Amino acid sequence: MKHLFLNLKRFDIPPEYGGVNRLAGAADWGACIVRSTQQALREFDAADAEFVQFFPEAHLLGAAGALAADSPVQLGCQGVYRADTAPGGNFGAFTTNLPASAAAALGCTYTLIGHCEERADKNGVLTEGGVKNTAAVSRILNQEVLRAQERGMKVLYCIGETSEEQPHWQEVLGEQLRLGLAGADRSRVVIGYEPVWSIGPGKTPADAPYIRRIAQFVKHETGGIDVVYGGGLKQDNAAMLAGIGEIDGGLIALTRFGGEIGFYPEEYIEIIRTYLGK
Repeated sequence: MKHLFLNLKRFDIPPEYGGVNRLAGAADWGACIVRSTQQALREFDAADAEFVQFFPEAHLLGAAGALAADSPVQLGCQGVYRADTAPGGNFGAFTTNLPASAAAALGCTYTLIGHCEERADKNGVLTEGGVKNTAAVSRILNQEVLRAQERGMKVLYCIGETSEEQPHWQEVLGEQLRLGLAGADRSRVVIGYEPVWSIGPGKTPADAPYIRRIAQFVKHETGGIDVVYGGGLKQDNAAMLAGIGEIDGGLIALTRFGGEIGFYPEEYIEIIRTYLGK
């Protein structure tokens, strides 16, 4: 099965506030995206691909309310906290954080953990405290993975190497996998590979041989867990990625990178059609 993930990041912010949202007002944005994509996604065989949309927390209720009874869309959150509620224990002292119990109650069946932006944030906090320890970041992420799975959620666990780490990528990615997945149910995990060194304006994208080599390494290290390309599945690389047998899908974010930059549902569907060869 292929996995087509959509990470909507903070694409809900309108242009006048520095964002890219031209689809709907903030209150209706999550529902708008679900309503404008779920019908088109029905054209694809559910046995061939799954479609998960990761929303910022504020939009989970709207997105969940827009799901049709037989919707092919699965709802995901963009991360969970490393601790959770428990009967007789902590019943909600998580200000600013999203515990897995809340995510599950909101209808999430998936969560995104370890995205390069999350790793960078955690690294930044540790560095501010005088600590440089990437292993600590992966151990914290492991707690998030375990909390999510305890609430019945599947996990898209992201790994990746920076330009400084690229010369020893096997060690870097191996550590992220070993520590981040410790004690996890690997049958409920998909790995998202992000070549951090190649992501962003002016950078040279990772090519097919490099992506294939990483995917082969990840599958070898994890006993064959599915691997998706997390560096951005888009129209201009969908066919290339579809030709890499070791890659099992991709993570879509922005669909348009010029003009009125942003996420557009009809372009999202076209990316999926191209990748699946429909």
